[in-house]
Amino acid sequence: MKLPRHVIPKTLASGATAFYYNVPTKYRKIGCPVPNEPLGTDYGRACGEGGRAATLNGLFDEWMDARKGLPVSSDAAPRIGTIDWLFQEYKTSRAYLEKVKPRSRRNYEWNMREIGDTLTKRGDRIGGRPIKSVSPLGADKLYDAFVKGGKGNRLRTAEKLVVLCRKAWRVVHRLHPAEFPSDIPNPWLGVTMATRVKLVKHAVTREQTYRFAHGCIERGEPECGAAAVICFEWLQRPENVIAGHIKWTGYRTGPRPTIRIEHHKTGAVIDHPLEERLASGEVLKFYEEAEAVLAKLARRGVPMILREVEEGVSTPYSFSGMQKIVQRMRKEIGLPKEFTLDACRHGGMTELEEAELTEGQGRALSAHRTRESYAGYAKRTEARMLSATRKRHAHMLANQAATDVQNAAANAVQNDRSEQPKIA
Repeated sequence: MKLPRHVIPKTLASGATAFYYNVPTKYRKIGCPVPNEPLGTDYGRACGEGGRAATLNGLFDEWMDARKGLPVSSDAAPRIGTIDWLFQEYKTSRAYLEKVKPRSRRNYEWNMREIGDTLTKRGDRIGGRPIKSVSPLGADKLYDAFVKGGKGNRLRTAEKLVVLCRKAWRVVHRLHPAEFPSDIPNPWLGVTMATRVKLVKHAVTREQTYRFAHGCIERGEPECGAAAVICFEWLQRPENVIAGHIKWTGYRTGPRPTIRIEHHKTGAVIDHPLEERLASGEVLKFYEEAEAVLAKLARRGVPMILREVEEGVSTPYSFSGMQKIVQRMRKEIGLPKEFTLDACRHGGMTELEEAELTEGQGRALSAHRTRESYAGYAKRTEARMLSATRKRHAHMLANQAATDVQNAAANAVQNDRSEQPKIA
């Protein structure tokens, strides 16, 4: 079958062939607004004359014409100065391309479409409105519209949309100040948002992590089990583990037995010590059980976590692919639905606090740059509450004992004075 431009076929589990419209990355990076879409399994509707692919390619061509300065007859390329244009400019800025991770960009795209497709009282899209038409009062009204629109709990969604607008307005105003009002260039600053109860991310225990790891090894998924252990013990972010940023070349290869953990979000590289030789000559291994799990991995390449595509050919896991394996494994092993690789990392961070490490010691292991980002990970577990209660109780007893000693000494002095003979 001859496929239109930008259409790729995929074989489904059922054996049918599905078609997908996929704009090349090089155009997406320069702000192409034409969306990627699943086109279904019907070749005629997807790829035939007048099919959806033809419509999307027409929008793509008009967008390309607009970039070349040719006249545009549709909304494929937004007008300069509109909110759609603002988001397009934001997506081509360094603030977006260098700061927003690829894993998060799909979320950002959804949020921008949600904002642009919000309807005004007149029934037109917000995205087609000029940037200058959004006043502080208008931003407040849009926040209310974000809260009411859609399904489910919208407070968190509305909060994310306001934060995105605030950032996009700030970034694009710096690049194109003439398109913004001079008196209030960013109307999203100071928007009052409803107070909401923030959800606490789950943290799993050491016992659950290793139960999961050994269960994965028994079921032929050692890479999945090792990823959970790495997140828990060495606090590496799941996306870094899955992307292959923990390598055999950083494991017990230097002058000292260490494992190198790279944190691409912060740029930090941490060499965690694996053992210590005591004065008695005995070697104390800090992560013996974790290293036993790593020993079950096949060395398919430089990265530790790789999947074998075919004999002799290996590649990193996709994030969604690994998530599916984690959920399948945790169901078979009998772990709660909250078990994720992210929960393993949160569990390791919580263990640092339960071990009563100082903040400096904890951040040395986790590589967090700020106190605030570090503090958000440790959960208020029963062990931490009990430890704090014991210390408080011991403090109370010590103070009471000191008070009793002072009172006893004062009483003794008073008794001595009362027993002295009086001079006539």
